[in-house]
Amino acid sequence: MEVLEKMIAVFLALSILFSNSFSSVASAFQFKAVYCTISNNCDCDFHPDLQGLEWELYRNVYGQHLAQEAVSERLAEFINDASPEKPLVLSFHGSSGTGKTMVSWLLGRYLYGSAMIIPHVHRFIPTLHFPYPHRVPQYKKELKAWVEGNLTACARSVFVFDEMDKMPPGLIDVLVPFLGSSHVVYQTNYRKAIYVFISTAGEEQINRLALEARRAGRDREEIRLEELEDAIAQAVFNKSCNGFYHSEIIQEKLVDCFVPFLPLTRRHVERCVRRELCLRGQCHRRDIIEAITGAMTFSPERERLFSHSGCKTVPAKVNYYL
Repeated sequence: MEVLEKMIAVFLALSILFSNSFSSVASAFQFKAVYCTISNNCDCDFHPDLQGLEWELYRNVYGQHLAQEAVSERLAEFINDASPEKPLVLSFHGSSGTGKTMVSWLLGRYLYGSAMIIPHVHRFIPTLHFPYPHRVPQYKKELKAWVEGNLTACARSVFVFDEMDKMPPGLIDVLVPFLGSSHVVYQTNYRKAIYVFISTAGEEQINRLALEARRAGRDREEIRLEELEDAIAQAVFNKSCNGFYHSEIIQEKLVDCFVPFLPLTRRHVERCVRRELCLRGQCHRRDIIEAITGAMTFSPERERLFSHSGCKTVPAKVNYYL
């Protein structure tokens, strides 16, 4: 039976990894349905390590005390509730390279205890899965069927929607029934699912507050979540070039927490460079750290406080200098 379980995990993972069409992975779920029938065991290997996740966030996600605290606290509260009223819905916001996607990957890793491909963590990228705005009605049907199918297979499914800035407006509202407290999905407790949205929308409000705090002499860690949540919600709701534009999800307050990712300073970028160097056994290369950070663009132009690209380009730059 262990061999069959491994075959199913690999089959599902490969179907999800190499497919850009929802219908083409239907066979994967049919295969799993057969397994469930003969084995009477459809546990989806949910093994949350909240302590490990919290440590990883503090160790490897730099300059993001708000995200570290919000994600750790909300996740612990949700998972420790045996019967949650609704799914957990988090929305990550901030400039490019500040750690949003990294945190979403860490969630999957520490909820399922694996750094490998996890069949129950589903990642959507608009340019890959929803590339044509005129096909929104079709995408809605496919996304709804995809979510229902995966929730039936695993109530603890995690759905990550990256690059919400490129999501066709109106599409994501097909999820509204799944995110509240009244919907029912046959044969599963859909309220145990987790949804994560990732976007740069709201970065202007986040960066402005960080700059004002710096100029006022406030310590970065003094910035509180309450200072930004409403501003982010309004920004994403009113920004026409993003998937939350005039969305029912925002109107009905279905997002449990808008998580801000603050702009990174030179010190944070240096830590990113050092981490990449250490991964390559080159921790001592102070010359490369100075060369990379010295070549990066910081703003405002006169003060040079925050990196334009965060840590996004650091791995490529380290490879170049090595």
